[in-house]
Amino acid sequence: MIQIEDLARLLKEVESDRVERTVAISNTDKFGEAICAFANDLPNNQQPGYLIVGANDNGSLCDLKVTDQLLQNLSAIRTDGNIVPPPSMAVQKFSFPGGEVAVAEVQPHTQPPVKYKNKIWVRVGPTKRVANDADEIILNEKRSSFSRSFDTMPCRDSSISDLSVSIFKLGYLEKAISPEALQANHREEREQLASLKFFDLKAGCPTNAGILMFGKNPEFFLPGAYIQYVRFKGDDVASEFDFEYKFTGDLFTQMKVMEEFIKSQIAKKVQKKLGDPYYYQFPPDAIKELLYNAIIHRTYQSNAPIKFYEFTDRIEISNPGGLYGQSAVNFPDTNDYRNPALAEAAKISGYVNRFSLGIRRAILELQNNGSRKPDFIKDNPNYFQVTVYRKEL
Repeated sequence: MIQIEDLARLLKEVESDRVERTVAISNTDKFGEAICAFANDLPNNQQPGYLIVGANDNGSLCDLKVTDQLLQNLSAIRTDGNIVPPPSMAVQKFSFPGGEVAVAEVQPHTQPPVKYKNKIWVRVGPTKRVANDADEIILNEKRSSFSRSFDTMPCRDSSISDLSVSIFKLGYLEKAISPEALQANHREEREQLASLKFFDLKAGCPTNAGILMFGKNPEFFLPGAYIQYVRFKGDDVASEFDFEYKFTGDLFTQMKVMEEFIKSQIAKKVQKKLGDPYYYQFPPDAIKELLYNAIIHRTYQSNAPIKFYEFTDRIEISNPGGLYGQSAVNFPDTNDYRNPALAEAAKISGYVNRFSLGIRRAILELQNNGSRKPDFIKDNPNYFQVTVYRKEL
């Protein structure tokens, strides 16, 4: 985080593409747009940007008293789901003789373009604006230059003909791009896909995220890209099974199919006796959150599928790849994304409500249902597993 001496220097300088000052304390949209623009780092400063709350345009302070609520509100912008993908950001209070300021330090994102409420914001000198076509091309090229996550890498043997472009245009695009931007959109299909991390313009082919979300046959390129559901008659995999189902195809469609499957086949309401309140043997929202978590966090380099196994007493969901970017000691209070573009797509599609909260929401749903606390295998580098127990009568 910036030191107070450096912050004092920034307050004396004119606003730039790395600094925005404001005396507003509740203008969430203004905060979100500024954070989004700093994360995009259009000028390629490769340095953090600073939103300074409590300072006038000329750098003088407005005698603000920074409250815990203001700091919490600023911090929440990172994960409230309006900024995708979420940036790396720190928030801190600083005290000066003329007043206090709250500072959000925003790091340049490695996976631009970053959007706030479906608009890409950038800074040009001391002003911010919605990105134009030329800005988006620059941001897409930046992402290709230092792409680090598997989902944003090009799927080299594929072409745009391997994507269901109609699903992308009719089902996803209007959710991902603001109506104003769509109305003024003059981009061709490849550029539209690239702006949302589903196509690599340099490589001339879809990304792995594009194949996973909209591919006509994702398994052809990523053999483990499916979910295997099995319902066993006993309490282990050696017992006979009476039903199995394979969820395969583009995730934009299949995640909806999974949601309906959980509601109709998994979440059965029961009651101890007539007149008692109903409860779920397996709460549907908890199972959905945990299954979607496996889809977003698994490693797709593995040929193994996600295993979705139902036994007489429990459900086990396991995915290839252990915890990513965090310690098992801090789980589930801290989180990172192995597949940030896929996580962003799940959020935009409406399958994820907020970032970093899926596991905690599932635990809360189980608790509210009166179910036993789930068990996690979180210290194995090769896979991650959660066990949800059937609520007993």
